[in-house]
Amino acid sequence: MIQTDHFVGGKRVKAFSQESYTSLNPSNNEAIATFFVGNAQDIDRAVQSAREAFDKGPWPRLPIKERIKILLKFANIIRRESDFLGTLESQDVGKLKEECIRHDVARAAENIAFFAKQMEEWPEETFTGEGKFLGKPVKTRSDVKRLPVGVAGLIIPWNSPIMLGTWKIGPCIATGNTCILKPPPWTSLSCLQLGELANEAGIPAGVINILPGGPEAGEALVRHPSVNRISFTGSVPGGKVVAKANAETRLAPLSLELGGKSPAVVFADCDLDLTIKGVARGIFRSQGQSCVAGSRLLLEQSIYNDFLERLILFAKKMKIGNPLEPSSEIGPLVSREHLQRVEAYIQTGIQEGARLLTGGKRPNDPALSRGNFLEPTIFDQVKPTMKIFREEIFGPVLVVLPFRSEEEAVQLANNSEFGLSSSVWTKDERKAMRVAEALEAGMVWINSHFVRDLRVPFGGVKNSGIGSEGGRYSLEFYTQPKMICCTEEM
Repeated sequence: MIQTDHFVGGKRVKAFSQESYTSLNPSNNEAIATFFVGNAQDIDRAVQSAREAFDKGPWPRLPIKERIKILLKFANIIRRESDFLGTLESQDVGKLKEECIRHDVARAAENIAFFAKQMEEWPEETFTGEGKFLGKPVKTRSDVKRLPVGVAGLIIPWNSPIMLGTWKIGPCIATGNTCILKPPPWTSLSCLQLGELANEAGIPAGVINILPGGPEAGEALVRHPSVNRISFTGSVPGGKVVAKANAETRLAPLSLELGGKSPAVVFADCDLDLTIKGVARGIFRSQGQSCVAGSRLLLEQSIYNDFLERLILFAKKMKIGNPLEPSSEIGPLVSREHLQRVEAYIQTGIQEGARLLTGGKRPNDPALSRGNFLEPTIFDQVKPTMKIFREEIFGPVLVVLPFRSEEEAVQLANNSEFGLSSSVWTKDERKAMRVAEALEAGMVWINSHFVRDLRVPFGGVKNSGIGSEGGRYSLEFYTQPKMICCTEEM
């Protein structure tokens, strides 16, 4: 049974808000579920629940080994429900069912298990030395404790809700904090199912609170005086709103993971078959609805025509279809409104003089006419001044530019307000490392894309955000260091 009520204080509760929202299946725009969207009053109730659970509940006070045991059970329960959660995610977001099950839900379980294990492996710090106190020499031992901070507000976008929700929940509660997770209404169904699974695992009431909400709920969460940390993933304009509201209220530490316009830099000495598949996967997976999508292809001039010809053929052969069907390779965009937004970018590209090589329109198949489907789209004859080069489209749209030298490739790649991720494709290891270090991006893949080691930082530079998440970077964000110094006369 799909749960749609808010999850607060360990149970399902009716929303104070009377603003309803109907979630539509992107494949046919038929209703999946109707529920109420949280408002400021709903947020206040959830924050009070999280605050009480932190101040008075057992979770922050549990021995770390007990907390780890519960979290590993939570991860296993998510794995057990992978088919249900993945199918629901596919119907709610439009991503391929197999991708949702094998990647998103699998990563959701791993997010919880990984950070639990990180707590077990996180070393305590102790420093010994010598000093003086009241003129007498003393031996010193300084212990550094990492303590939970309290209540965290976790705000996620619509494109990968269960993966991104657990990406924030995992380190937050592993370190002993409590939280409020706010997914957007239009893709909140998978996250709303996590409440009962958390209860089954033995996570105490109030540690995890989940409610869908829009701008009102988001602002109320950011401005709430009882919230000690804010972690936001979303657009650049949204991140600026969050940062401003936080600064006007109190300076709670912020983590902002924002947009991207990631370049794929392809040199003539690359493995052509691998690179064509990798570039296509980088932009067309999840219909391009990813902050790290490789949406700008920079091609060395000597292979430009041959590579493009083969890439276009690859894109044309991709099967567009219902994401529940195993044979589908491209599913629908998340909503009719977003489809129209992406189509507007395509028309702008044509008007600005770019050449549409393939795609750019809805498929002709009558069976897909009710859904939000769009053909994989490739442009060339693109200039760096064009909107389709500069702005994040968040759809299956790739823009292609040639380069003649390594220096020109780096200059084109860095010609962006974003700096989240990038990829370099070449068999020359020295060149790959040289270019990778020169790219203004928080993450660089060499001869791959989307590969993740959860221990390493995930974050960007420039307008792509503030701070990094992953591994110890997340654990440090959700904790406060405290120094305790002991002295002994010498």
